[in-house]
Amino acid sequence: MSANRPAAVVVLAAGEGTRMKSATPKVLHEICGRTLLGHVVDSSRSLDPRRLAVVVGHAREQVSAHLAELDEGVRSVVQHEQNGTGHAVRTALDALAAEGSPVSGTVVVTCGDTPLLTGGTLRALVDAHEAEENAVTVLTAEVPDATGYGRVVRDDATGAVTAIVEHKDATEVERAVREINSGVFAFDGALLTSALGRLRTDNSQGEEYLTDVLGIVREDGHRVGAAVAGDHREIVGINNRVQLAQARRLLNDRLLEQAMLAGVTVVDPATTWLDVTVSCEPDALVHPGTQLLGETHVGAGAEIGPNSRLTDTVVGADATVNNAVVDGVRIGAGASIGPYTYLRPGTRLGDRVRAGSFVEAKNAVIGDGTKVPHLSYVGDAEIGAESNIGAASVFVNYDGVNKHRTTIGSHCRTGADNMFVAPVTIGDGAYTAAGSVITKDVPAGSLAVARGQQRNIAGWVARKRPGSAAARAAAEQRETAPDSAPEEPTAES
Repeated sequence: MSANRPAAVVVLAAGEGTRMKSATPKVLHEICGRTLLGHVVDSSRSLDPRRLAVVVGHAREQVSAHLAELDEGVRSVVQHEQNGTGHAVRTALDALAAEGSPVSGTVVVTCGDTPLLTGGTLRALVDAHEAEENAVTVLTAEVPDATGYGRVVRDDATGAVTAIVEHKDATEVERAVREINSGVFAFDGALLTSALGRLRTDNSQGEEYLTDVLGIVREDGHRVGAAVAGDHREIVGINNRVQLAQARRLLNDRLLEQAMLAGVTVVDPATTWLDVTVSCEPDALVHPGTQLLGETHVGAGAEIGPNSRLTDTVVGADATVNNAVVDGVRIGAGASIGPYTYLRPGTRLGDRVRAGSFVEAKNAVIGDGTKVPHLSYVGDAEIGAESNIGAASVFVNYDGVNKHRTTIGSHCRTGADNMFVAPVTIGDGAYTAAGSVITKDVPAGSLAVARGQQRNIAGWVARKRPGSAAARAAAEQRETAPDSAPEEPTAES
């Protein structure tokens, strides 16, 4: 077995999390595109452990189902009764042993509510544990204010950990210590198994405490060491919505810093939010009030925002997205989106496409150089290259039962206020007149006119709205411009 590959990682995620005051299990709350548990599984996976087990208890069906979607290699272990952290780890090791041989080698134990803990810090813990040949290595952190935390007490000569003292039990000297216990450990697997079998429950909670293992192995003559986290904020656990928001802010700041150091300009980090799965190429520019979520990728030189939300979207190089909501879309290089645009799943925009103000598109493919400038709905459609869709156009795709597609060719010019009643096809190079309702296919190069003939009914305002401002204005114009075009005569009274 590799000296740096743990035999197992055990994640403790059985607690109820009552302080969240939520129907959602605590570990399934999300920050930056992943659940709390998802972040912990990801950092644990970076160690490449031989086995990875998550101890579940409260809402175990939900948590286990999430784990199955998250990582099919994770083993869910049920702790039917929550009898303490030591009992949880013993349950996990028993389950892993039942699948094969007992766990031997390094075992890392971490918590399912520590989303800020990085793989790098876990790696440093394992490396220190194995280099010092410790029985147990505690991940610790030095904090500005240690009030309420368990203090780590060390031997002055060797640096070994001699005790973890809870705040309420600490002396004044111990309370001055700023090094605290994170609840994350690396153990020698064989020694851990032996010690777990000797845990007692004669404490105020009547539970088996994992921290009691440290005293047992010390009494057996083994060394307990500590590895100090580089950033104390990594060890923060989430217990309520306030801490959830604080962790989201910290993780978002970390993601923004990584993006900016990689060449992305973020104008206002305070109002810009990223998911962990987002990627941006150098020279991308992100304006204030922007959220980049899911598997979104922003190409080099693209400009996003202000006030835009992109989810699972690919933005091509040098494209612009301004004041838009975009979900599940591919945007080509040099395209221009917005302002006030809504692009929905299944939409694919080619290079240099223009989707302007108050345009909505759904399940639409729009070819290179085509423009949909404003006030239009393009649903279930395919439009070729270099066409122009007139203002206030609607692709009428739903007959009340089924969705139908509209196809518009390349180099077409459609008039304003058009209705395309699907299924219908407009051939290459065709035109449609303003105000038309297109219900039949239009051959290539043709002009389609589908509207009623205009009729002017002479004297209608004077007869139907006598004394109105409109009637007076019309009378004044007739007096000043008696030679204006005559209206159509009518027999209407």
